[in-house]
Amino acid sequence: MSAATGPAAKTERLLNLVLVLLYTRRPLSKAQIRGLVPQYGETASTEAFDRMFERDKDELRALGVPLATEEIDAFHEDEPGYRIHQRDYALPDLEFEPDELAVLGLASRSWAHASMAGPAAQALRKLRAAGVERDEGALIGIEPRLRTKEPAFDAVKDAVLSRTPITFTYRRPESSEASVRRVQPWSLVQWNGRWYLTGFDLDRDDTRVFRLSRVDGGVRTAGRAGSFEVPADHEARIMVQRSAPRGEARPARLLVRPGAAHSLRRRATSSSEVDSGWTELAIEFRDVDGFAAEIAGHADNVQVVEPADLVERVQTQLRAVLAVHEAGA
Repeated sequence: MSAATGPAAKTERLLNLVLVLLYTRRPLSKAQIRGLVPQYGETASTEAFDRMFERDKDELRALGVPLATEEIDAFHEDEPGYRIHQRDYALPDLEFEPDELAVLGLASRSWAHASMAGPAAQALRKLRAAGVERDEGALIGIEPRLRTKEPAFDAVKDAVLSRTPITFTYRRPESSEASVRRVQPWSLVQWNGRWYLTGFDLDRDDTRVFRLSRVDGGVRTAGRAGSFEVPADHEARIMVQRSAPRGEARPARLLVRPGAAHSLRRRATSSSEVDSGWTELAIEFRDVDGFAAEIAGHADNVQVVEPADLVERVQTQLRAVLAVHEAGA
């Protein structure tokens, strides 16, 4: 797969184009854009670049991106320039309810490390090196970064995007031994703080769900890109939810700071105010590890009163986070 083709490369190219056109205060010529967007510089000819750029312009406009065509200057009347005005691109001021802010906060925690951060940063460096007069404020809110702790994530993500069969060693929770799997990867889903792969197990001739944290070692390709189709009716999240073990519901008591942890408040079976100003929640859970990860995500806004094993799991996760930060410092 060349650098300019494929779903991931196309998304990366469009993102770089948006960054370039937002970053400049002046309209850019096509020649400047070709030099600043890495994927355009890799095209075989000017004609190939022109065709790709025209398609990308149409796609951005179809997505609602306000790509403007303007005169560069009086000496280039026959050559249009291109830019994206920040005032047209930016969203109007929005107001959110507390529970909506909680959802946005949870979503934002997913954006942190990046598959596309390198090329995007490279594009910005090229802009600076080219002396483009830049508008730093226009880039606020664009953070093409996705962090995961599973080593298998990037390889599996690439295989899902390219529809390439893969093979890997997998450990099941109820078995101490690992087995080799050959899979057609269909989708990646984050559920209860963990990443899961859904797909078709070629050796078992059936659909399966795999938790990425249980993949041992590397992920290898086991076939050609585009060699299978994902069923049109495939619903990855439903498949993951159905495969999750459903243990017996257990009660927990939590203390929550005022105005915090709205996702937990909505699921509580009862709540009451305590003398400290915090809210005590009674809530049920089934997966102690998943629930501990969710609680730890709220940091010091949530304290576990009981049960003891949940307290221990949350403390373990918070200590691990602290250790990572101390090591980085």
